[in-house]
Amino acid sequence: MLMTAAIICALETAVVIYIMNRYYNHEFRTMLYLRGHILMSGIYLVMLIFLGRVFGGLMVGVRKNGEVLFSHFFTTLFANLSFYVLLMLLALKFPNPAALIAGALVQLAISFVIICFMGSRYRRIFRPYDVLLVYGSESVEEFRPKLDTRKDQFEVSEMISADAGQEAIYAAIDRTATVMLVDIEAAMRNKIFKYCYENSKRIYVMPKLSDIILNGAAPIHLFDTPLLLTEGNPLEYEERVIKRAWDIFFSLFLIILLSPIMLVTAICIKLQDGGPVLYRQIRCTKNGRHFEILKFRSMVVDAEKAGKAMLATENDPRITKVGKVIRKCRIDELPQLFNVLKGDMSFVGPRPERPEFIEKYTEEMPEFSYRMKVRAGITGYAQLYGKYNTKPYDKLKFDLYYMEQFSIGLDIRLMILTFKILFTKESTEGTTERVEA
Repeated sequence: MLMTAAIICALETAVVIYIMNRYYNHEFRTMLYLRGHILMSGIYLVMLIFLGRVFGGLMVGVRKNGEVLFSHFFTTLFANLSFYVLLMLLALKFPNPAALIAGALVQLAISFVIICFMGSRYRRIFRPYDVLLVYGSESVEEFRPKLDTRKDQFEVSEMISADAGQEAIYAAIDRTATVMLVDIEAAMRNKIFKYCYENSKRIYVMPKLSDIILNGAAPIHLFDTPLLLTEGNPLEYEERVIKRAWDIFFSLFLIILLSPIMLVTAICIKLQDGGPVLYRQIRCTKNGRHFEILKFRSMVVDAEKAGKAMLATENDPRITKVGKVIRKCRIDELPQLFNVLKGDMSFVGPRPERPEFIEKYTEEMPEFSYRMKVRAGITGYAQLYGKYNTKPYDKLKFDLYYMEQFSIGLDIRLMILTFKILFTKESTEGTTERVEA
């Protein structure tokens, strides 16, 4: 994997530096020579590696070839866009981007060949893990199909219930090298986990909420007994100030930049049926406070005539023709930039839910209220790594992980990654059944 990533990065850097020297160097206010080329190579290489880690465009073998190719497209696109900005600063004008675009096509062609070849070689050398699945509840019926979608990495060789008895489970563990623990009661899970660790097994564990919270805890050394400290507010005061300043600056920038798209969208919605352009809906943010979220209207007027909250479904007849387009491209979310500017939302955070759904989910699992310890967000872990129809309990795990691992760097990474998600279908799908609160 490291060798493949190094080859891709080296070749792509060589292509872009050749193009810079051949087509752009004479346009710079001061031409670059050996040291200048080395510096520019280093800058581009750092950008490529950073974006490759963000998008996953260098994870050959770990992910399917198609997924790596898709991710690498965005890696190269963003790296070249960033490099073009650098060229623009050196030339103090807008250089003709044609050569850089042609270079990007050459880069993608080279990467396509390398990723396909090395990805296939990886799978011939490293076979999928034979997994023992130890489960503790009926949720395994929902979890097993997820494993089947990654047969390139996992092959379930055996399944055993945590109720089968300690001896039977240990005997099954002895027969395999990889163990996956799914939704097991804490006391039994600890015993199984320690046995696996003692016998040097590869262990995958489905975390409980307390595990995710402790994952962000700070180690404390007060005396000769180690402690972990976690506080009720996941974000420190300084982090909240920096995050709010970032939200204000970036929301203003995007409102100005995207105003033409928002204007065209508003006109299209108005021309379609003459109804209101914006859709206002009560949502919940930090500490359960209610606010009006703004979205471009993608459904017919009075889509919830009965007065009951209903999630959108696949092929929902209430969605208009314009609505199908703007929902697919996420353009309907753009007015939320004004919610961010106002302070109701942040760019990154738990997705704001309707009060009706929060009441419903909280009745089923009181811990669902934990996600309202921070401002709701336009994008976030649950939105990026889950799907529209991901179970609320799994969304809560994603949200808690983000809250406990928060950093401005993580926010920037998730915001960049959001651009890739705009082009994936899964996260925009509706539920298969209409859900009422």
